[in-house]
Amino acid sequence: MSTETDNESEPRRRGGPFRFFGEVRAEARKVTWATRQEVTVSTIMVVIMGVTAAIFFFLVDSLLRLLVSLVLGFGG
Repeated sequence: MSTETDNESEPRRRGGPFRFFGEVRAEARKVTWATRQEVTVSTIMVVIMGVTAAIFFFLVDSLLRLLVSLVLGFGG
């Protein structure tokens, strides 16, 4: 039975902070950033969906409050 684990059988890659930050910069260059128009459209869509969800949940909450008060006889 071998006492080595899978991690010990592979050679370890050594690096320092300079190598790490170099790799971070290399990965950051690969990022595709959104254009101003894409960000604007996405922001508007998020605001519209947020307002729509708020109105929907307000109406559902009001309806449920009305139904519960009618069933329990609390009055409207």
